[in-house]
Amino acid sequence: MSQAKKWLTPEIASQAQQLLLGMSLEEKVGQMTQYDWGFNPINPETGVSQRDLLVEEIRQGRVGSIFNLSGAEEANELQRLIQEQTAQRIPLLIGRDVIHGYKTVFPIPLAQASAWNPELARRTSEAASREALSDGVAWVFAPMIDVSRDPRWGRIAESIGEDPLLTSKYAKAWVEGSQIDDGAGLATASCPKHYAGYGLAEAGRDYNTVDLSDRVLREVILPPFREAVESGALSIMASFNEINGIPVCANGYLLNTILRDEWGFEGIVASDYNALHELIVHGVAGSEEEATERSVLAGCDMDMHSGFYIKHLPTLVREGRVPESRIDEAVLRILAVKIKLGLLEQPYVTVPSAEEAAAARASFTALAREAGRESIVLLRNEGPVLPLSKTSSIAVIGPLAESRKDPLGCWSFDGNPDEVVSLLEGVRQAAGAGASIAYAEGCAIDGDSEEGFAAALEAARAADVVVLALGESQEMSGESRSRTSLDLPGAQRRLVEAVAAAGKPVIAVLLSGRPLALPWLEPLADAIVQAWHLGVQSGNAIADVLFGDYNPGGRLPATFPHNVGQVPIYYYRKKTGRPPAGVYSSYYIDSTTEPLYPFGYGLSYTQFEYGSISASSQAIQGDEQLTVSVTVTNAGDRAGEEVVQCYIRDEVASVTQPLKKLIHFSKVHLEPGQSAEVAFIVRKQDLAIIDQHMNLTAEPGDFTLWIGPNASEGESISFAVRA
Repeated sequence: MSQAKKWLTPEIASQAQQLLLGMSLEEKVGQMTQYDWGFNPINPETGVSQRDLLVEEIRQGRVGSIFNLSGAEEANELQRLIQEQTAQRIPLLIGRDVIHGYKTVFPIPLAQASAWNPELARRTSEAASREALSDGVAWVFAPMIDVSRDPRWGRIAESIGEDPLLTSKYAKAWVEGSQIDDGAGLATASCPKHYAGYGLAEAGRDYNTVDLSDRVLREVILPPFREAVESGALSIMASFNEINGIPVCANGYLLNTILRDEWGFEGIVASDYNALHELIVHGVAGSEEEATERSVLAGCDMDMHSGFYIKHLPTLVREGRVPESRIDEAVLRILAVKIKLGLLEQPYVTVPSAEEAAAARASFTALAREAGRESIVLLRNEGPVLPLSKTSSIAVIGPLAESRKDPLGCWSFDGNPDEVVSLLEGVRQAAGAGASIAYAEGCAIDGDSEEGFAAALEAARAADVVVLALGESQEMSGESRSRTSLDLPGAQRRLVEAVAAAGKPVIAVLLSGRPLALPWLEPLADAIVQAWHLGVQSGNAIADVLFGDYNPGGRLPATFPHNVGQVPIYYYRKKTGRPPAGVYSSYYIDSTTEPLYPFGYGLSYTQFEYGSISASSQAIQGDEQLTVSVTVTNAGDRAGEEVVQCYIRDEVASVTQPLKKLIHFSKVHLEPGQSAEVAFIVRKQDLAIIDQHMNLTAEPGDFTLWIGPNASEGESISFAVRA
């Protein structure tokens, strides 16, 4: 496999080395120290404000990075302080969590993954970085590329879902998009996270233990991170969790052996928030000094927030417990990134003019609407009841219909709810004067009161059709927001049942940060629209789909279960040694093992037909490759987009293999009646497995290949790989 993208030129390395030669040990460790601008980890019991303390630390050269500072004026003040009052004049690297937008909030990453369009994510991540950079942020803590297969975990909202290939494609696009090239070189750095395994937290409980084999680590968890590194990511964030008994910030196997030695990563490894202190809580360090020693020797270059490095590293070096060469190594990486970003030449933020800012904001808002509607997945459409007529009488009901805050989703603290288009507002604007729109809240998002049911029923009975806005609040997904129930919270189910009893067509619009388990909803709703948390243009994007101004083309990036007892559930599962049916097979006595909606699933307002698969050969030998193709036809009367998916299975291998594995996909736009040939090139690297000796190899044998609209459907062919 290829190595990390090399960006550390001899010129950058030489400049960093010259800076290092003039630095004291304390100044070096200062570069390895990062603080949260909003909190005081230095001396929390003093009466002096934390920012005054941090300013003094910065003045003394004891801080290399600040995060959670936003605002060009404040950023420039701190950079000016460094230029005027420190000997080395090395600018701060200012970071921030820019997960799915900055002030212009785009759909949550799980929603953007539903578009199956990495190029769109490239554009949204670039827009987010440009907006953040104008406020002084040159280091964005994104993308979040943890493969996640447990919808109970709140941070699945920030992920690309369950599949390593889809996540890898988005990792590449997100890294390249968020690292802005302003013509003179890179201006912003990405920080893919959380390396590694965080998305497999046991029981879906955030921060929990991760225990997995090296095989699963390398087959499922690491490929997106390797793709990010090969795409030129300038930094990596080490995760909170332990893997197999060793927390990542103290895990030399992950940080040195794999990331540095195997992949050739040249950038910064930063800890997650206060993760060095968590080594003590984990029980692998008995003191701050021991936590500092373990993490720095394991390969963690920068300490986020704990303050342990600046407090203890100079002493540990002088005592001989940590070699100064290890400090130099870390500092050279940090300096190199700052040089690469042009911070030494231009530490100050150039604030755009009011006209430039307004034009950029308008462009970003239009992009948010485009991304929003591409992220929507149509799960059900009986009748079909959708798209709606703009001359209908519509009752918009539900606790999320009028909300402007909740569509922002998690990790959107720079977003302004006043700028959000609610679902109700979007429907009213799209329908115009031709439709009659009534509104009733019905119930709260998370509450048992049914006081609002009467008004909701009155609106439903008077309407031609009902749009129910259901789901989760902004606070129900994201970090530290794990759930044991995947049902609608509060009285929402009872509201659906009451409204459905009115006998009018019901369209359920689900605004959530995770897959929900709602098998009871299908018999009650004529249409189900998975709208996620779509950001500032949420209402307009949803209305575009509801009224048919945009034909939904989203596909699920994560499997939807029937019930929480099936979790974890994902398509990339393996066979057992048992037969597929019978009493003594792998099944539940009280539930199906099949998903409610499979990975890759989604409907359209048109119909796509697949022809037979053709293959250039029945076997691959040596360095040959196989071309497989299928003709896809839009057999309906609307233009639409289809995500054509290609899966393989290695029928007999030296180690057990998944029943199916996604190896390619292509999103195609077809006009009514139009056909297109979709071709995929299958190379040996697409078929490679990690064998029983932990070597990556394409073993000779028989394979099955599917092409279809999701992981559960599609025609197949067989072919062979010859030695």
